[in-house]
Amino acid sequence: MYFRRFVLTLSLAACALAQTTTTSSTVTRSSSSAPIGLASSETLQVNVVNVATASSTGTAASCTGTIGFVNSSGTAIGSATSFTVTSGQTFSASLPFSKVGASGTRTEVRSVVTVTDTTGSGAAPCELTSSLETYDTATGVTHVYLVNAVGGESYGGGPGGGH
Repeated sequence: MYFRRFVLTLSLAACALAQTTTTSSTVTRSSSSAPIGLASSETLQVNVVNVATASSTGTAASCTGTIGFVNSSGTAIGSATSFTVTSGQTFSASLPFSKVGASGTRTEVRSVVTVTDTTGSGAAPCELTSSLETYDTATGVTHVYLVNAVGGESYGGGPGGGH
């Protein structure tokens, strides 16, 4: 009886080893900009672009995530804005001073970009680059422009994210 159980166990183990499975996982990463001063006459805007191209298997490039803003206490300002960008596509989220809820004529805020990425075989390539800018709300004149200001580097690195 013991010998039969042993052979059965070995047979099941061999079958399990012979199977190949492709596993994928979903990873969520958040990056924050440094605090930036926002005057009562300004709007803060975060821009993201997916610079990845389709994978060698033809899987279209796509990045999914959110852009949000927090005040100097670390409290979220409103709700984060969802985005999905394909290869070469740009998405922007803006925060006018009037939505910050600050008293006075100036306050500090940060932006937070969160990317949800699926890794593994067949995953959509996502390589997200960001910029942050402030501009005069009335005239649209840009005051500050920073490239890769959120997290300091681009997200991803090719097929499946490679964060």
